[in-house]
Order: sequence, then C-alpha cells, then structure tokens
Amino acid sequence: MDTILSLANGFSVALEPWNIFYCVVGVLWGTIVGVLPGLGPLAGLALLLPLTFKLDPNSAIIMLAGIFYGAMYGGSTTSILVRIPGEAASVITCIDGHEMAKKGRAGPALVVSALGSWFGGTVSVLVLMLFAPLLSELMLTVGPPATFSLMVVALILMGLVGSSSTLKTFTMIVAGLLLGTVGLDAMSGVARFTYGSLHVMDGMSFVAMALGLFGISEILLNLEKVADLRPIRPTFKSLTPTLKDLKDSAPAVGRGTVIGCLFGIVPGISHVISTFVSYALEKKLSKFPEEFGKGRIEGVAGPETANNATTGTSLIPLLVLGIPSIPATAILLSALMIHGIEPGPQLINDHPEVFWGLIASMYIGNLILVILNLPLVGLFVNLLRIPYGYLAPLVIVISVVGVYTVNASAFEIWLMAIFGILGYLLRKMKFDVAPLLLAVILGDRIELAFRRSLTISDGDFSIFIQSASSAVFLCVLVIIILLQLTAWLLGYRKKNFANEDPN
Repeated sequence: MDTILSLANGFSVALEPWNIFYCVVGVLWGTIVGVLPGLGPLAGLALLLPLTFKLDPNSAIIMLAGIFYGAMYGGSTTSILVRIPGEAASVITCIDGHEMAKKGRAGPALVVSALGSWFGGTVSVLVLMLFAPLLSELMLTVGPPATFSLMVVALILMGLVGSSSTLKTFTMIVAGLLLGTVGLDAMSGVARFTYGSLHVMDGMSFVAMALGLFGISEILLNLEKVADLRPIRPTFKSLTPTLKDLKDSAPAVGRGTVIGCLFGIVPGISHVISTFVSYALEKKLSKFPEEFGKGRIEGVAGPETANNATTGTSLIPLLVLGIPSIPATAILLSALMIHGIEPGPQLINDHPEVFWGLIASMYIGNLILVILNLPLVGLFVNLLRIPYGYLAPLVIVISVVGVYTVNASAFEIWLMAIFGILGYLLRKMKFDVAPLLLAVILGDRIELAFRRSLTISDGDFSIFIQSASSAVFLCVLVIIILLQLTAWLLGYRKKNFANEDPN
C-alpha cells in the first residue's frame, strides 16, 4: 500500500507540465544520439548535463534519465539499418538485425526491437520500484570474486557461440583482452603499453574501435562489389511484423527481460554483457541455431529487450548505494551531487519526490518512446533507399563526426581508420569481430576484479571458491563447458556413424 501511495506521489511530480516537457526532450534527444553512430548515452548525457545546472532537481534527473534509456533504444536503429552500432550494447544487434534489413525485413526488425525495448524497460522499472531495497542488499554480496567469475562466464559463452569457428572466436577474445590492458593501470596508476602517448592513457576508444570494426570495414567490403549492389527498397507493406514474427520473438522478449533485469543490478557489466548472454541463450535454445547470423528475429528481439531491461535495475546501485553501475549512470551521479542530493540508502527517505518522480517518469518515458518511434519506423527504413554511392560517404562523415564529438580527438579518427582496415581484413578471413569488442570492454574490469580478489585473500586463489556467488558462477561455467564437450563428442560420433559403410 505504501508503494502505491509513493508511486502516486511520484506521478504527481512526473505529470507536471514542465516535467513532461523535459521527459519528452530527454527521450527524443536520447533516441537521436542513440541513432547517430559514435554518440550513445554517455556522450548524450555529457552534452546536455550543463543545461540542467539551473533546473529543478526533479526536472534535471527526469530529463537526463530520459536521455539514458532513450539512447539505449535508439542504438538499435543504426545497427539494423547500416550495421553500425549506435552504442556498445547494440553491437550484437548488428549481426541479425542488419541481415534482416538486407533481406527487406528492416521494418519487422525495428518494430519488434521497439516493442521489446518498451516491454523490457517497463518491467525493469517495475523491478526497481518493488525490489530496490532487497536487490541492493543482494548486490552487496557480489564482490570482486563473483564479478570476475561472472565476466569469465560471459566470455566463454561468447567464445562457444560465436559465428566463426571456436578457435577464431577465442583468438579474438584474447586479442581484445590484450587491447584492454592499454592505458593506466586502475590499481597502481602506472601507464601500460602507451609508449608515451597521452591519447591512449584512458585506454583504446571503444567508439573508434566499434565504428572502425563494424562501420568502416562494412563499407570496404561493400566497395568490392559496388557494381553489384542494389539499394534495399522495402515497401511500407513490409513494415508490419507478421504473426509468425511476433510468435517467434515473444519468448525471446520474455527471456531477454529476465536476463536484462538480473544483469542490470551488478555494477560494471550490465547492458553490454546482458545482450551477448541473451543472444547466446537464444541461439542455444533455437531449433535452427544455424540460421543465427543470417537474419533470425530472435537475435534482435532478445538482445534489444535485454539491453533496455537493464535501464531500470541499473539505477538500483546508483540510487540505493551511490555506485554507478555503468559509465552513463556516472553522469546521473554527477547531476544528483550537483543538485545537493546524496545517492545512497537514505535517498528514498530524504528525497522521496526525486526517487518516485524518476520512477513515474520512466513509465511515462518508455510509453513516449513507443509513441514517437513506431510512426517513424518508415522514415528510418527509408534510409535504406539511399543509393550506396551516396550512403557510403554519408556513413563515413557521420562516423568521423561521431568519433570526434566524444573527445574532440583527431587521434581517435585515425584509430577508427586503422581498426576499419583491420576489421576488413579479419572479416575477409572469416573472423567474428564482435568478441574482440566485448573482450576490450571487459578486459580491464576482469583484471581489476581478479587483482582485487587476490588482494583481499592475500594471494589465495581459493577465494573464488569460498565466495558462494562466485562458486555458483564457476559451477555454471563448468556445466556449460561439459555440455559443450558432450555436444562436440556426440556430434563427432554422429558424423562418424553417418559416414560408416553399412557393409
């Protein structure tokens, strides 16, 4: 009953005309920066943060939160239409989303993505509202050993379900982990593998790498066959998903919601890993796993739902513990501190209007996202009508502007070009570049969790077993490996049996 009354008070705050206005501005700007390659929630929040300094705290947080989950939604559009991830969590959407677009099914991919994003985002807000105190207590038990084990499980899963061979996929993971060591050591502050360059002190730019590996390499691949390219011209009739599309994607949306909500509460991993895990699970459960990577709608519905399902629960560590779970929520933390609001266990009691007003605005904002974006699906899909001779230079210009906007660094433009050529060569050799990006994102976090664990235990490796949550994740890892080995063994025997001479 208290929760219902608190939520009613929250809606009284969120439904004030100026707060509705700031909510619309936030989700609209968030969608735009999500669609534009190289921006995403972090850059979108950073660009508008100065504008919130003189706003009412409720309005400021409502607008910034709208940018956050709006950008999570918008990132899928660019991934599907031009195979460029709008932000980190949209990397996995490129795989099947763009393949659907090339087959003239961009509309269903975008619509299912929108509906899944709305459902996952709404459920995550419900989880935040109902279970924030309990989940925050559980999160406190997830220490460095469990964080390390969980991220290792994610990498192993990605290695086993990659679109290329297992050996090639794990090669990319190792390469990504090595690239993740570039920059300042998080524990000692010592510069590693920077060779005196100040440009990589904070590590390799993910934006430059993502746009190079996925955007520039895609252009280079297409230029080889530019004479044979035919612009994709979807009809408006094809925008509506079929009943089969909705039936196939519904279970993936449900599973993606659960995965996203669970991963959102764990600091440091959240939406990026949740999308990869969702994709891996859908591929494992599918009756047609060989069709993943070729345009399966479950490969879009699951990850995109998981991506947006983390938005609500990722605010639990921020609001209840004062710990930003992902870089984007660090901007929200800064905004709260600027307005004199101390995030932590006392936030709900000391500033109930901020907490409950934010929750109510997220319900409203997720609905606004669907209302704004579903009618615009036809506009987004029509980007595919642009002849490739015009589209390729436009994508390059947008990518350059996107990379430069983040840090105003010309070095990162060159970095994007280098990774574009590298991505082109790797893809020509049938390597899957997505695991490389995941490993780069997780590399420093895995190392930090590993070293913190050993620091806590004075070098005793048994801490990874003594920690209950870590032991659970390690057991899951062992089970996954055993299942995979069994599948390989049975597949090998089946193949041999099929090839035996009956005589």
